[in-house]
Amino acid sequence: MSARECVIPVFVPHLGCPQRCVFCDQRRISGSTEDVTAETVRQAIKAAAALPSHGAKRQLAFYGGSFTAIPAERQEELLSAAAEAVARGELDAIRLSTRPDAIDAAVLERLRRYDVETIELGAQSMDDGVLRLSRRGHTAADVERAAAAVKAAGFRLILQMMTGLPESDDEKEVGTARRLIALRPDGVRIYPTVIVRGTPLEELWKRGEYREHTVEDAVRVCARLLPLFEQAEIPVIRLGLNPTEELSGGEAAGGAYHPALGELVRSRVMYEKMRLLLAGVRPGSRAVLGTSERSLSQAIGQNRENLRRLRDEFALEEIKIVPAAVNEGEIVRLSVEKDGKI
Repeated sequence: MSARECVIPVFVPHLGCPQRCVFCDQRRISGSTEDVTAETVRQAIKAAAALPSHGAKRQLAFYGGSFTAIPAERQEELLSAAAEAVARGELDAIRLSTRPDAIDAAVLERLRRYDVETIELGAQSMDDGVLRLSRRGHTAADVERAAAAVKAAGFRLILQMMTGLPESDDEKEVGTARRLIALRPDGVRIYPTVIVRGTPLEELWKRGEYREHTVEDAVRVCARLLPLFEQAEIPVIRLGLNPTEELSGGEAAGGAYHPALGELVRSRVMYEKMRLLLAGVRPGSRAVLGTSERSLSQAIGQNRENLRRLRDEFALEEIKIVPAAVNEGEIVRLSVEKDGKI
């Protein structure tokens, strides 16, 4: 959620899903266990109305299932409750997430009638082998077809991808990112794989048939993906699962679950930029780098990790990172001295 968007989530765990993906248990991931009705929607809107929006756009979001694969009557029940709030001025827009193979002309016409503005498609991977092993039930071609239809119909398009799925690797993740970029979405979410208790993936992991995608694995590969999307001017609106009491309390049995994963990834991106700036610096040097105030903590790293790694890698006598008049995410070399000489 950005400063300009206030998202009111309504979770519809597993509703509409034609099969269970190996990695998924939406009730544990979302922390939602109750069935959803029109009254659930009204209560969520009422609760949010009591909170200050600070001028942000209020959007109701149906997450956690395949919304457009739910029976049409149920969709219309939930959408009607949200659309009534839009008509009263209590909401500005409606968004939802669904499967690529649950999009067609009739579906898009229904969503348009109920003031839906944004459609999020769970692509997860653009490698058909990875999709098959993950039991997604759709192909990369389905993603391309659905994305084109959503954009042609005038909706905002958000694409979701996952890293670390069965038999995936860094190069397949980069390939997925490039193919998603070619679809020109309005934003992407990146969800590194978490091993959730009670899922088929947990059983595969316990049997040694799946190699865990660790936090370090996720940071490494996402630090390659993030610059690709940024260079294409496609916002990454989420990196990693939203922290919940359930996941933090032990429902995440393994994998890339970390409450501050996005911060770790952006810190690694800064580290790689600083490595390039320090290439060729003589051992024993004192280096001063500069970045914006907002990027300072990311550049320094959690527990000053980036400073320690750079000092060790380049055998520096000292390294400092100070505020500088540059754009957020940028970093510059201010000075490098060896024995008092520049």
